[in-house]
Amino acid sequence: MIRKAVIPAAGYGTRFLPVTKSSPKEMIPIVDTPVIQYVVEEAVASGITDILMIIGKGKRAIEEHFDRSPLLEETLIKKANYEMLEKIRAISNMANIHFIWQKEMNGLGDAILHAKHHVNNEPFVILLGDTLVQSEDGPITKQLIDVYNKTKSSVIALEEVKPELVSRYGIIDGEMISENVVKANDWIEKPTPEEAPSNLAVASRYIFTPEIFDYLEKTPPGKNNEIQLTDAMRAMVKDHPMYGMKFKGKRYDIGNKMGFLKTNIEFGLKDPEIGESLKSWLKEFAKDL
Repeated sequence: MIRKAVIPAAGYGTRFLPVTKSSPKEMIPIVDTPVIQYVVEEAVASGITDILMIIGKGKRAIEEHFDRSPLLEETLIKKANYEMLEKIRAISNMANIHFIWQKEMNGLGDAILHAKHHVNNEPFVILLGDTLVQSEDGPITKQLIDVYNKTKSSVIALEEVKPELVSRYGIIDGEMISENVVKANDWIEKPTPEEAPSNLAVASRYIFTPEIFDYLEKTPPGKNNEIQLTDAMRAMVKDHPMYGMKFKGKRYDIGNKMGFLKTNIEFGLKDPEIGESLKSWLKEFAKDL
């Protein structure tokens, strides 16, 4: 049974400066909800009860967001805004959320290493804190857990990308063993289209068995002189079975401005409060483009 998740959220968010100078990129809102809250909600909807967030300097707002806010709650009670009061209280009650600081930015692999003692030799989920993934078949994390329960091995979420875009992603080299599961032989970081063994890209959600920490501890600094998770995965797959799961759905990359704007529009159109008004405005606005 997988009950623990790790959410790395220590990056500087330089592509969103100047707003990320004092506000974490994970707290940037999609409509009216911070990105990282959607990520936590996905984990909780998948049965996760224990979450460790890896944070760094300037990320205190994330801790405050998931903590109780007595003064705000008192104000909402005085205003008899009980619907919003319930939403605010639910944020701090979603799961047992813990925080640990990554004192120096040293790559995703180093961030995951900070979770070793918290994970305590159990399989665990990793959800990147600046990426949303939605599927018609339910939470991606839950789908990964279902595959893990069958294989008892590490499982990585995969999305199909255009062949000309493979150089932006980590790509799996492996064989399909079912309609949506690939047995991994290797993981290739950002190959050229000619070098790519497939067009199935790593999609920001992972389940690892605790052996990953042994490989992360042995992994030397790689690209950007940082400890890269993919390098540890390449070493681990030689000794332990690893799988990829191709999901039906969509990944929303909030790590760049265009992705952020597109995501806000798509989520806004689905919002019951503003969806119809936004659709009408977009149609009117598009006439002048």
